[in-house]
Amino acid sequence: MPPNQATNQEHSQRLILALDGMDPGQAMALAQSIPGLRWVKVGLELHGAAGPAVVAQLRELGLRVFLDLKFHDIPATMAGACRSAARLGAELITVHACAGSEALKAAQDAAMAAADQAGLASPTLLAVTVLTSWEQAAFARELAVSEPVPTYVGRLARLAAGAGIGGCVCSPLEVAALRAEHPEPFALVTPGIRPAGSALGDQQRVLTPAQAIAAGSSHLVIGRPITAALDPAQAFEAICRSLVA
Repeated sequence: MPPNQATNQEHSQRLILALDGMDPGQAMALAQSIPGLRWVKVGLELHGAAGPAVVAQLRELGLRVFLDLKFHDIPATMAGACRSAARLGAELITVHACAGSEALKAAQDAAMAAADQAGLASPTLLAVTVLTSWEQAAFARELAVSEPVPTYVGRLARLAAGAGIGGCVCSPLEVAALRAEHPEPFALVTPGIRPAGSALGDQQRVLTPAQAIAAGSSHLVIGRPITAALDPAQAFEAICRSLVA
């Protein structure tokens, strides 16, 4: 295999395609149309339209699934939700860090046990810190949180790590500081990724793919720059190439 092709395949393992804003048929067709795609994200939109079965359908295509439903509830409900998600075969599952340590521990224990019972690989739970749509002024005004966003993100990441959670979802702008405090294998999964020249959309705290990887991101979540491109497969490949040093 040529070195550049091997490198592109390695970097494709770090890209997660967000299947947002499309119906189930469109999502499945898109996922099948991109050579080299390894990971897909099933969020609230697609899960609401297609139900849990979409996870199995995507896995049947050989894809790994990031189930991004951002569970946030009392400990027993968080545990039940993560138990169900693990049984589906989702390998990354989001929970809100601000649910608190008891709920995070319950979710972690339930997911691990369910995967083991089903003979599946143990999933990695990811604690959502502060959504990338927030900017500092609105965050302080609307949520009455006086801490700067990066400080608050760090607080939630420490809470999650202390509860045994395997990683966090954070803005790429917080990755470097979090990576310094939480080395691998703690996962840092970053939405808010925009190739140079792309529209920001509803994202506020963004970096390019190469910048995010250099800062310490383990996986990049990218949606519209690929899904809305005239040629999604070409856009995906271009992002993979941009990560080659």
